[in-house]
Amino acid sequence: MNTQKLKWIYLVILSLIWGSSFILIKKGLIGLTPIQLGAIRMLITAIFLLLIGFKSLKKIQKKHWKYVAYTAALGTFFPAFLFAFAIKGIDSSISAILNSLTPFNTFIFGAMVFGFTFKRKQFIGILVGLIGTIILILKGAALNPDQNYWYAILVIISSVGYAFNVNIVKKYLYDLDALAITTGNFLLLIVPAFLVLVFSGFFSTFEINEQTTSALGYITILSVIGTGIAKVMFNKMVHISSPVFAASVTYLIPIVAVMWGIIDGEKLSLIQLLAGGVILFGVWLVNKAK
Repeated sequence: MNTQKLKWIYLVILSLIWGSSFILIKKGLIGLTPIQLGAIRMLITAIFLLLIGFKSLKKIQKKHWKYVAYTAALGTFFPAFLFAFAIKGIDSSISAILNSLTPFNTFIFGAMVFGFTFKRKQFIGILVGLIGTIILILKGAALNPDQNYWYAILVIISSVGYAFNVNIVKKYLYDLDALAITTGNFLLLIVPAFLVLVFSGFFSTFEINEQTTSALGYITILSVIGTGIAKVMFNKMVHISSPVFAASVTYLIPIVAVMWGIIDGEKLSLIQLLAGGVILFGVWLVNKAK
């Protein structure tokens, strides 16, 4: 299969997997704290990846490890906790829509840090997307007064981390196997994630009951499929496409996430859906003007 077709297949599959991740986080938070969820998610993923990808680690050269560490921190470690806290405060579907800012940030920081150039149409796309973001947050705060929409900032910070991650993979890890990158990421995260879990009080306070058992089940699915397998696929997609195309997986993620949110009883007004459309239109303009 040629790379042109393959990158679109990866895009669709990742959209379905990551679009479902937000509702899995929400369900996992019923029995776990955000800190515990993030740490357990990384540990389960690390175990899974080391089982299937340990041999790939020998492909990582000394020159790679610095950038593998950067992508581990910016693309996995901090976002895992930030998204857990965000979904604790606002609806999972809103978090998914806000995650659509990732291509914006991929472009912006790609230009500022990695040497890409701007075009006027791309500026227009960024402004359109920001308008949609503001409307989405303000309308959401009015529709759900019991939710704290300051948590939306955590999603935006995560999208910046993802943007750096995809640019680093494309520029500095282009010659490294996708499985090796992902396995290397989680090898580096085992100790930090375990220490976080220890200091969260998990081992002294955790009780096995129906809620916590279900939560661990949801997080296991999220870890193995939504993080482990999906991360390998994403890194492969970055290798065979552009950083902005790879980040454009966030076009389709909100559609899947919003469907799950509606099924789960989350409130979304027509104006919020339109605001989400405005964000996606802005992202489309940024990509169209490449």
